Amino acid sequence: MKKNKSKKTQKNSEMLAEYDFSKGVTGKYSKRYDEGTNVVVIEPDVAKYFPDHDSVNDALRSLAKIIKKQKKTA
Repeated sequence: MKKNKSKKTQKNSEMLAEYDFSKGVTGKYSKRYDEGTNVVVIEPDVAKYFPDHDSVNDALRSLAKIIKKQKKTA
């Protein structure tokens, strides 16, 4: 007897029956998501200056300090 594909699989043409999710973990990142996560896509010309997320965060923290100082003197 042939199994019916789920509605989700039928709607998403990229989802193939061969995909194996038997070792998948439900809600693996849900706590982190609930705490608040921002995903930002950086353009390739900018991203070449930042090898990882730590360098992006450091640069933005430095910029935030400059902005904070300028607001105090304004």
